[in-house]
Amino acid sequence: MRSRLGAPRRYAYGATPIEALDVYVTRRANAPINIFIHGGAWRGGLAKDSAYPAELFVHAGAHYVVPDFINVIEANGSLMPMAEQVRRAVAWVYRNAQSFGGNPDRIYVSGHSSGAHLAGVVLVTDWRKDFNLPADTVKGGLCCSGMFDLKPVRLSARSSYVKFTDETEQALSPQRHLDRLTVPVVLAYGALETPEFQRQSRDFADAVKAAGKPVQLLVGEGYNHFEMPETLASPYGLLGRAVLAQMSLAQG
Repeated sequence: MRSRLGAPRRYAYGATPIEALDVYVTRRANAPINIFIHGGAWRGGLAKDSAYPAELFVHAGAHYVVPDFINVIEANGSLMPMAEQVRRAVAWVYRNAQSFGGNPDRIYVSGHSSGAHLAGVVLVTDWRKDFNLPADTVKGGLCCSGMFDLKPVRLSARSSYVKFTDETEQALSPQRHLDRLTVPVVLAYGALETPEFQRQSRDFADAVKAAGKPVQLLVGEGYNHFEMPETLASPYGLLGRAVLAQMSLAQG
């Protein structure tokens, strides 16, 4: 992908070195934008490792943005700095979209695994209150294999390195803040994933539907947790088709 598209543009959205993002630009003027939040159990992963879906978006006429952000180990076990940085990255993209040919009124967010959790947090952000931005700063979301209520996660082995508190559990459980969800959501998981990843997506989809808000649930038959995000790289893959449809883009 890098040999075909070249290196991304790199922009800082905050003061520390990790607070930067990669932008793979399309040739289309005033193009829509997809911001991908990488996974890695909140403790690993870098933007450069999530470059692989860029061609899907660039060829379909959209910019592809991948932010870097602090991990939970560096944040002394707290998820709050990660959520705060990801939100600020999205706000930066909105405010600076036109500098790289993007349309600030057509921003979408996607994510996988712990990145899908953070994407869910983005989708229930009060943009007007917290950032003085339009309530619909983000126009839609794709969350693959994420966690949307942190109580079960708090009971899991991840509590060995994540310092969960009642405040964190409440603030960063997207399923508990559906009153702030204003855009359509596509949820997905692989049929070969562990049961809890499947349940979290199903329950979140049911909760969004019960709240009377638009949601689509996709199941990747024959895919495990690590194979699912690969389908985002192809316009014919399960996630690739879904995200292009969500953004009203033709297959590249």
